[in-house]
Amino acid sequence: MIFASPEAFRAALADLPAPDASATSAARARQAQLTKPAGSLGRLEEVAVFLAGWQHRERPRIDRARAAIFAGNHGVTVHGVSAFPSSVTAQMVANFEAGGAAINALSDVAGLELEVVALDLDTPTADFTSAPAMTEAECLAALNAGAATVASDLDLLTVGEMGIGNSTAAAALCARSLGRNVADWIGPGTGVDAEGIVRKAEVVRRALGFHADAPRDAFETLRRVGGREIAAIAGAVLRARQLGVPVVLDGFISTSAIAPLAADNPAIAAHCIAGHCSAEPGHVLLLARLGLDPLLSLGMRLGEGSGAAVAVGVIRSALAAHDRMATFAEAQVSAKL
Repeated sequence: MIFASPEAFRAALADLPAPDASATSAARARQAQLTKPAGSLGRLEEVAVFLAGWQHRERPRIDRARAAIFAGNHGVTVHGVSAFPSSVTAQMVANFEAGGAAINALSDVAGLELEVVALDLDTPTADFTSAPAMTEAECLAALNAGAATVASDLDLLTVGEMGIGNSTAAAALCARSLGRNVADWIGPGTGVDAEGIVRKAEVVRRALGFHADAPRDAFETLRRVGGREIAAIAGAVLRARQLGVPVVLDGFISTSAIAPLAADNPAIAAHCIAGHCSAEPGHVLLLARLGLDPLLSLGMRLGEGSGAAVAVGVIRSALAAHDRMATFAEAQVSAKL
């Protein structure tokens, strides 16, 4: 067990490693020598330098990358917050395992190992409008399930989720951690109508009221209004930071996993890339609060790590240009472009 107690989790969050400044500087110097006008590859240059710092090498690469997808069920669905029943979570996990989902196709083309972790699907979390979603032991188990997917030899990790009802949990996590009106964090999720959106907002308000007097640190927020799959993403992101593995976040729900962590230590997002900005309304607000500029904006709202997987293609392009382009000296080209 990597996080043996809530205190161990809190200690890890308080002590976050930084990127390698010398590798970052070396990568910037290399960019300045490549046969192109300075800055002409835009974000691709920034991505290459970012990866260099976290991989501790001037010329970063992606030899081994993993897509970790976590699934969990939510007791809060008793309030009609989703357009689909909770049974769909297990059905979609079976689809992942059979190779028939979007993430199977997208992770394959992106060169990602796919690991699907189903978390006690037969035991939904408690209805968090009247009890904590998880006990301390359940939350620790979920955090550690996420942490266990992060191998030290990974060059990149992407994270995603599946869980009917989890856009309601994501909204509750963001509202409790970052403030703003509850309605700012509420969206259609799986496709609920206007009445359903109103109902979701009321459910989140009730949850926040019920837990108003509880401690507001990251662990307590995750266990009170989160879900197993969301806590697992938080555990994976924190473990990746400990091991220096850069992370590509997916949509609103996977990004909401670090909202409580960022409230305690804003530096948690420093090793993360926002793969895309989803169509869920709260995502753009959340990315702004975390200081993350998404690589893509394609109107996606599927979840299951799909947007993050698409973004890996852009990241691979950034590294290919950084590594394979000739320098001015090598190409015998004037540096004054």
